[in-house]
Amino acid sequence: MAVDKGMRILIVDDYNTMLRIIRNLLKQLGFENVDEATDGSAALKILRESGNKYGLIISDWNMEPMTGLQLLREVRADANLKRTPFIMVTAESKSENVIAAKEAGVSNYIVKPFNAGTLKAKMVSVLGEF
Repeated sequence: MAVDKGMRILIVDDYNTMLRIIRNLLKQLGFENVDEATDGSAALKILRESGNKYGLIISDWNMEPMTGLQLLREVRADANLKRTPFIMVTAESKSENVIAAKEAGVSNYIVKPFNAGTLKAKMVSVLGEF
């Protein structure tokens, strides 16, 4: 099944520059339907109010007051959201972080810095070719 480039993607990061970078990379890949949240609790509110309209969540790890890992756990615990693909973005590649994210049900993991090619490869691994 082909990936719908019209699907809604939620990007979550407390750093506006990173939101802009990810939005621009997604645009390069043909994805224009992108919403933003600046922390995990705001993202969770958007996700729950959307009625599961998102085809992908791309979230930073290090945020306050709710981290990306906490957001991932909340998403996976929510019956309406638990199947939503979730890519974690972090500046740290510590193995214990990767293991914690995998245990929480992350779909894939990106270490900063990254480019459109890396983002596409991670998205293809989660969603399929586009």
